[in-house]
Amino acid sequence: MTQAHGAEGPVDDGVRAGLVLAAAALLGMLLSNSALAASWHALLNARWGFSLGPVQLAESTLRWINDALMALFFLQVGIEIKREWLFGALADRRARVLPVAAALGGMLVPALVFVAINARHPADLSGWAVPAATDIAFALGLMALFARGLPARARVFLTAVAVLDDLGAVMIIAAFYTAELSGPMLGLAVATVIAMALLASFGVRRAWPYLGLGLLLWWWVLHSGVHPTVAGVLTGVLLPQQRDGGAGRRVERAMAPFVTWIVLPLFALANAGIELRGSLGELLRSPVTWGVALGLLLGKPAGILGGVFAAARAGGGLPAGYSWRLMLALAGFCGVGFTMSLFIADLAWPDGVQAFDAARAGVLLGTLMAVFAGSLVAARLYPRRQARRAGSGHPRA
Repeated sequence: MTQAHGAEGPVDDGVRAGLVLAAAALLGMLLSNSALAASWHALLNARWGFSLGPVQLAESTLRWINDALMALFFLQVGIEIKREWLFGALADRRARVLPVAAALGGMLVPALVFVAINARHPADLSGWAVPAATDIAFALGLMALFARGLPARARVFLTAVAVLDDLGAVMIIAAFYTAELSGPMLGLAVATVIAMALLASFGVRRAWPYLGLGLLLWWWVLHSGVHPTVAGVLTGVLLPQQRDGGAGRRVERAMAPFVTWIVLPLFALANAGIELRGSLGELLRSPVTWGVALGLLLGKPAGILGGVFAAARAGGGLPAGYSWRLMLALAGFCGVGFTMSLFIADLAWPDGVQAFDAARAGVLLGTLMAVFAGSLVAARLYPRRQARRAGSGHPRA
């Protein structure tokens, strides 16, 4: 999450992380369309768990990855949201207006594109949020790889938009992708959140009390009907942070290698595998595929630019250091959905449903087209020979 926005070293880490993520997704595709497909799917669907007295939990391998390991990814999302809000690109109230407007437009328009394309198929409208999310780490890594002429402020703006996008995606998951709610479990979850908030109010700075309560919160939320990854975000937001460190930063730094190199590649490996034999034509004809793909390719940039235009119109123009040239160069990379989009697709449809495979195909297709389009536009507007001048604070953004 956080490795992709910094100096040369962190950017290189972001590029490597993006390449590993893409390689894991490709491997998942190959496994799902090889002679090992049956064994691979049997492994993903195999149920296993533990039993400790009255506490019992057994899930498939896929659900352990999506519901448990991904909670660690969402823990990092929560920490990142809080850090950017307190000390980063979103710390200044005036600086929040532009990325907030861009993020709102960037979520609304792709959803409308999906709904418009799938209006005649009401059963598939549950996937309206799939193209609404930007994958922050993947987008930053790909931008660093394919658009090296962009100035440093481009990473700051894209990070702010993607962080707000993640926050919006979490709110959508909590509000729209829930099973039947359990009142007692929700009550216990709320009590646990209050306990963490009290720890913060009493000045508790160590991480382990929050993480212990966060594990308990994950258990309550898992059985409440709300998706358990919401517990990860709440724990991350409640972890104390200071400008120069704090428990949140320590937890983030400790978990970053595990999340970047194990959790996210495992998620891509398990979720990106689409069986193409005999179904490629159907996937390419599916309105779900094109609703997602065009939502990412066209809806995202249109929504981002529309939100920026509305904010600029209301605020008397773009802030200093920003230009429409920069906004155009960035807009395409906001269509990189991948991790969060695949995650929402998994919530919108059960595995094995044709719409689920179509949504995954749309995510992969839309992300590839968005990277290609974004790279072309960025290379045209910011050729690499201008990289040093632009990055050094040249007034022409």
